[in-house]
Amino acid sequence: MKVKIEDGCIACGACESICEEVFSVEDTVLVKEENIAGNEEAVKEAAEACPVSVIIIE
Repeated sequence: MKVKIEDGCIACGACESICEEVFSVEDTVLVKEENIAGNEEAVKEAAEACPVSVIIIE
C-alpha cells in the first residue's frame, strides 16, 4: 500500500487523530511510510474521513 497526499490539504488533523502512527500534521500532512504496514485499516479510515479527500491510497 502506498499513501500520497495531494495538494489541497487543510491540515485539519482528522487523519492524525485516526492514525497517528502514519499521519503527522504540521503545516501539511506528513506520511510515515515505514508505519503503513500493520495500520492499513486505519489508513483507509483516515482517507475516508478526510474532509477535502486528498489522501490517496494505491
